[in-house]
Amino acid sequence: MESEIVNRLKYVYDPEIPVNVYDLGLIYDVELTDDLKVKIRMTLTAPNCPMADELIREIHETVSAVKGVREVEINLVFDPPWDKDMMSDEARLELGLL
Repeated sequence: MESEIVNRLKYVYDPEIPVNVYDLGLIYDVELTDDLKVKIRMTLTAPNCPMADELIREIHETVSAVKGVREVEINLVFDPPWDKDMMSDEARLELGLL
């Protein structure tokens, strides 16, 4: 189920950058508990991101729609701060950074 959650997260895009939140490196951790609760630790590209609420809502809805998930908890953190080195090679290629 954890791989299904990651696959679904790859369909959620940062509204300001044409790369999904997973490959962008915004998702620090996805934990699936025994009682099918999903805990996501994530960040934003900038602490003052104007689209933060919308992005978190979309992530919550997307993960909640995975069959079997009973609850989704999203913990927004800024330590460590996000930087471009957290992006996957696919994201760097998409943005012309490779």
